[in-house]
Amino acid sequence: MEPFTTLDAVAIPIDQPNLDTDQIIPARFLGRPRDTQVEALFHDLRYTPERVPRPEFVTNMPAFAGARIVVAERNFACGSSRENAVTVMVDNGLKAFIAPSFGDIFFNNCFQNGALPIRLPAPRAAELRAALHAHPGARIKIDLASQTVVGPDGKTDRFEIDSFRKDCLLNGKDEVSLTLGYEKEIAAFEAKQRQEMSWL
Repeated sequence: MEPFTTLDAVAIPIDQPNLDTDQIIPARFLGRPRDTQVEALFHDLRYTPERVPRPEFVTNMPAFAGARIVVAERNFACGSSRENAVTVMVDNGLKAFIAPSFGDIFFNNCFQNGALPIRLPAPRAAELRAALHAHPGARIKIDLASQTVVGPDGKTDRFEIDSFRKDCLLNGKDEVSLTLGYEKEIAAFEAKQRQEMSWL
């Protein structure tokens, strides 16, 4: 997992509240290998039933090409627990998500995949989305160390994050790699346990 330190990138606005994980990646794509799920991101929002791109959807607009940040409405990525909702966005280059609130499982899955979910007050998130609509292609700057977001209007907002999760993102570690960092200590414990509790 790559460390997350700073991000200065084009951001896309998503105005739909309660946008759920099935809209992020429809269930019919979940059985595919991960590398072939990339095209499924926002599939039914991006395309008509005839597979024609919807020009009004943000990810189809040329000005938002290369976006790495999403600014969403409340309860973003609610619904089922599919981790694919995070991985399909990460695999499409999206690394940070700003919203007033998130689905709990999605929020937790972000940290396991090197992505940063940021909660900002609803009025501020709405201001950011309005700025992005008014100036397609506008950028947002995120600094994890200082826990700040700088919007297209130059205004700086501070966000809260659990210190453990912050440290893991800054160092590019998920729970598995963090545990493997204690491999010698774990081996020593298991050797001692085999001696003292051979009956196990």
